[in-house]
Amino acid sequence: MSQNPLLELKAIGQHIWLDNLSRTLLREGGLQRLINEDGIDGVTSNPSIFEKAIANGTYYREDLERLRGAGLDAEACYESLVIADIRAACAMLLPAFRESRGEAGYVSLEVSPALADDTIGTVAAARRLLQQVGLDNVLIKVPATPSGIEAFSRLTAEGVSVNVTLIFSLAQYEAVVQAYLRGALRWLESGGQARHLRSVASVFLSRVDTAVDKRLDALGTMHAARLSGRSGVALAKCCHGRYRDIFHGPDFALLRLAGIRPQTPLWASTGSKNLAYSDVLYVEPLIGPESINTLPDATLAAFRKHGQVANKLKEGLDEAQIHVQALMELGIDLDAVGHSLQVDGVLLFAEAYQKILRGLKAENLTRTGH
Repeated sequence: MSQNPLLELKAIGQHIWLDNLSRTLLREGGLQRLINEDGIDGVTSNPSIFEKAIANGTYYREDLERLRGAGLDAEACYESLVIADIRAACAMLLPAFRESRGEAGYVSLEVSPALADDTIGTVAAARRLLQQVGLDNVLIKVPATPSGIEAFSRLTAEGVSVNVTLIFSLAQYEAVVQAYLRGALRWLESGGQARHLRSVASVFLSRVDTAVDKRLDALGTMHAARLSGRSGVALAKCCHGRYRDIFHGPDFALLRLAGIRPQTPLWASTGSKNLAYSDVLYVEPLIGPESINTLPDATLAAFRKHGQVANKLKEGLDEAQIHVQALMELGIDLDAVGHSLQVDGVLLFAEAYQKILRGLKAENLTRTGH
């Protein structure tokens, strides 16, 4: 039997996390199988994932019955449901967390998308969620909006481990990294333990291609067509190049000596949205150490079936930068595209979140006879 290519990624030094979480995965053994057989050593979640899980799952019934008489509002009901899932996944990943000495084995839990422009509210929500989960291997997910980045820096200064999400451009990635450096320094200066701190920066890829390809298609030239389907990977290559500059360079030297971990880039939104593209487009070119790829179920299955493993993450940086410049010459600014995508991303998560709350509110009203 041939080697599982997912296990080969771990041997290279790349962590593979599952971009999904549901009570079905937890109760029916799906997550444990992925951990045992594929080497999955992390899980990411978001409001869209939980909206589907709660709407389609049968294992939430019992908890919903229990919660309906507790006098909780819809948001408190939602948090009670998802924190139970987060805690269960954290328990399954605890061996990976311990074996890696806190490098892997994490489960991500996102603050309310309604707080995307509220620094103080985000910090308060992160503290509260962290306390409610009460486990060391949870990452609180905070968006890379200006307010979210400030909240992230403050949380890092308090020793909170954070997954910064909704990064769609190199400019956003740069701002996130600088916030990590500031926060980590303040954590050390306050007497915090260096190895206690863990952070990842989630860079979204397929949505970048969807947005850029639409602009390229509108131009209608052969030159524009040749640039299609390459922007997401180019963004990842540029971000990882910047990661190497910072975390292997003088900006991080003192923090590294003190034992602070680098903030690992995480490739998110890695399911191909264009059927004309490879179903492992956002996996194969981005294989390499000092990185995480979080895969939805279909992409995970595709790579397990036919993924080709080669350490390519450091390759093609010059070509990626040339690609970005070529887009700029056509009037497509990836930083501007990234800003627009981030606004849309916050909105999509907020809509999913509100849909959950409306459902829970309606359920409570129905069951209490109001």
